[in-house]
Amino acid sequence: MTRIDAHHHLWDLSRRPQPWLGPAEMAPIRRDFALSDYSAAAGEADIGASVLVQVLPDAEETREFLALAARSATVAGVVGWADLTRPGLGGELAALAASSGGNLLRGVRHLVQGEADPRWLARDDVRAGLRRVAAAGLVYDLLVLPHQLPAAIETVRAVPELSFVLDHLAKPPVATGELEPWAGLVRELAAEPNVTAKLSGLITEAVWDRWDAAALRPYVAVALEAFGPGRLMFGSDWPVCLLAGSLPAWAETAGELLTDAGLTSAERDAVFGGTAERVYRLEL
Repeated sequence: MTRIDAHHHLWDLSRRPQPWLGPAEMAPIRRDFALSDYSAAAGEADIGASVLVQVLPDAEETREFLALAARSATVAGVVGWADLTRPGLGGELAALAASSGGNLLRGVRHLVQGEADPRWLARDDVRAGLRRVAAAGLVYDLLVLPHQLPAAIETVRAVPELSFVLDHLAKPPVATGELEPWAGLVRELAAEPNVTAKLSGLITEAVWDRWDAAALRPYVAVALEAFGPGRLMFGSDWPVCLLAGSLPAWAETAGELLTDAGLTSAERDAVFGGTAERVYRLEL
């Protein structure tokens, strides 16, 4: 089975500044990260295919990612960006699909975690956009924080025709060890059949320099209970993960946690490939 990384990024600071890298704690990743860098790290983790995910709310970045994916032997799909609030969204998605590499566009994401309004997803114009995403045959990646989960739950129910993928398990408070209210909200979200989730981003929610499998285990347990292996997919969140650990280290820890949880080989294969292949319709 081809192991799939369902979530990673790339950036070139000379082409597109990344203002979010400004804080001092981001210094370790305040540099360029090219596909060749990713391929080397993925190879060490025995990852053979990936999903490249947008970084900025910039349609030009999405076009560049699609063109890059078309030339890549590793990137099997792209989750790009488009303005959900624009009435012309349907046409813009069609234009992206018709661009170089556009056949690899598999989903859309917005940086909802950065929206001041915790109910941004519940806006009428946003939900109209989500319905256009569904009509285009694409997936929508949910990038939310725990306090935004109630609006996400309502929205998932309001747009049942759309397949949603929860990024980073909604960034649980691993560093403090708290589970609630995050766990209850994730279980409520997972009760909706049109939602899957990424086992990703957890090590950067932990204490960066002293996390271990034990710190992550309660959160992985909630995810497995809520979604099951058939609705979970592994993601590295590279290169953001480098703030806390390497891609191979996180992949090894994730495998250890799944094994410790009693998953069969077939169930682990689902998390490390099968779920992402199905949900994002990847052609490997």
